[in-house]
Amino acid sequence: MPGIEKLPIEETLEDSPQTRSLLGVFEEDAAAISNYSSQLYQAMQRICDAQNELSAATHLTSKLLKEYDKQRFPLGGDDEVMSSTLQQFAKVIDELSSCHAVLSTQLADAMMFPITQFKERDLKEILTLKEVFQIASDDHDMAINRYSRLSKKRDNDRMRAETVEDVYTSRKKQHQTMMHYFCSLNTLQYKKKIALLEPLLGYMQAQISFFKLGSENLTQQWEDFLGTIGTSVQNVRREMEEEVGQMQQTIQQMETSCDPLYAPCDPDPAHSPVCRSLTRKQGYLYTRNKTGLVSSSWERQYFFTQGGNLLSQGRGEVAGGLVMDIDNCSVMAVDSDDRRFCFQWIATINNISKRIYLSENAEELAARVNQSALEAVTPSPSFQQRHESMRPRRPGRASSVSSASSEPSPALSALSLDALVAPETPIQFDIISPVSEENTGQSKTTHAGRRSNPFGESGDTASEDNSILHQLFIVRFLGSMEVRSAESADVISETMRQILAARAIHNVFRMTESHLLVTCDCLKLIDPQTQVTRLRFPLSSVVQCSSHQDNKRLFGFVLQTPGGQSDGRAICYIFESNNDGEKICDSVGLAKQIAFHSEMDLEEQSRLIAASSRPANAPASDGKVLVLSNSQSEDSDAGDEGKKKGESEA
Repeated sequence: MPGIEKLPIEETLEDSPQTRSLLGVFEEDAAAISNYSSQLYQAMQRICDAQNELSAATHLTSKLLKEYDKQRFPLGGDDEVMSSTLQQFAKVIDELSSCHAVLSTQLADAMMFPITQFKERDLKEILTLKEVFQIASDDHDMAINRYSRLSKKRDNDRMRAETVEDVYTSRKKQHQTMMHYFCSLNTLQYKKKIALLEPLLGYMQAQISFFKLGSENLTQQWEDFLGTIGTSVQNVRREMEEEVGQMQQTIQQMETSCDPLYAPCDPDPAHSPVCRSLTRKQGYLYTRNKTGLVSSSWERQYFFTQGGNLLSQGRGEVAGGLVMDIDNCSVMAVDSDDRRFCFQWIATINNISKRIYLSENAEELAARVNQSALEAVTPSPSFQQRHESMRPRRPGRASSVSSASSEPSPALSALSLDALVAPETPIQFDIISPVSEENTGQSKTTHAGRRSNPFGESGDTASEDNSILHQLFIVRFLGSMEVRSAESADVISETMRQILAARAIHNVFRMTESHLLVTCDCLKLIDPQTQVTRLRFPLSSVVQCSSHQDNKRLFGFVLQTPGGQSDGRAICYIFESNNDGEKICDSVGLAKQIAFHSEMDLEEQSRLIAASSRPANAPASDGKVLVLSNSQSEDSDAGDEGKKKGESEA
């Protein structure tokens, strides 16, 4: 270490200008040391405070990691792997917290104490001695001035002695103070080196001790653990980056596809075609709330379907509330100011009302059911190609009223569409009987407007009242149209296709609900509210009845008007039912069979009565003996007498 400059203590008594000039240099150096030491003290104090805060923060972090299991997170709170990993981190961080606490103590002892002593003791001593030396120097100057102004008269001896004493005392005090002051300034040149190096030495020794202690605690096991966690973090990061990339790609695709929907008008069908095969739908709709007698307001509300239910949910609500059950319901479009997505909702609700959502492949089945709307605008060269998937294939069914085979004949497959459906015939969507328009005077055809009981207790003919078959079904009228081939097995399927296509194209969704009463004499459509018979179809005029091959809730029957197949008209009626359409067709078939057997029984009874009225010796017209079985026995005496005569002749 180079030599240190010193103030000459030997020259303090003379107090020469050169000595005073050199003293000024040392005083300036002491002031600079004091200023620098204050800045260094503040920096080291920040290190000590930061270390204390780090120790407290590390301890708090370890405490929070230990309490992770007690937290209740809405998502992912029961991750056992994450909980175990954090517990291991809490253990090692707790050990590091102890190391940080030891480091804080060492910094306070080895770094802050030396520089604090230098700042509070040594530098303050220099300042104190400087003030004392300045006072002693001023007193000495004043004493010298008084001594130089003393008079030489003898009567001033006492004053002279006092002045000399003052000069002696002040000079001695100045000399002694100046020597101590010089000594302190010379000592400061050594202390400033110690005061700068000793705190740094203590800081470094504390850090080395901290790192050694940390190295002993963080063994190879912890290094392996940290390596495994680092690999896991990198995997999660890569997975996140891939997910972010996919989300960004999805956002770009949705921005492109949803661009037509941003405008406050109806979407362009060319860019946003309507999907008629949906069985689930969600989105915002407007509901009308009446605020007065004539005024109303529209409220935007979120609706969604769940199974066969329509639910709504407000913003901030946890779950939705039931609005209505849309199973077996009907829906129609109305004109309003805002009809965005209205048809999409209508198509979905219609699919749900058919309970298509209960099937395994709901969307595929809905697409097949609604395929008729697409086929209506796509002409095909032949009937065989267009209706291969819709042609019913149920040979030998008891419910089939028509005697024609369910399999199409080769000649029928080559027929054109005009061979089944009358061309340019309007489709009737309301319940208006073409039969009643032409035969208003024939009461047997229809009894529209007459109040009826669905069980035939009053209001119709006695034959209907005495019918042994009364079956009631809930149906909805879809439409009717004139057909050419009444007995063709495919005419009902083709009529269904035509009516469904027309309803979809013209947005006709209204359906009239009725009760279909099947008896042994007729089919009647009855108003469910007023019990008024809307239409009555004689059972003898029903040529055939069948249901749709895919959608079993659709069924229809062909009605042959009076006049026969040559002069009469054939009308095909299409319905939708809450029940299986095949059950209704089976019921109609059973009614036809009962009516047929009843007619045969009446003819047999007429023959028996005629035979019993002949003389005993008169032979039967066909030469055979008539024997009446127990099932055909009559309660009248004429029947018993005829039986006895027959047995006697035998």
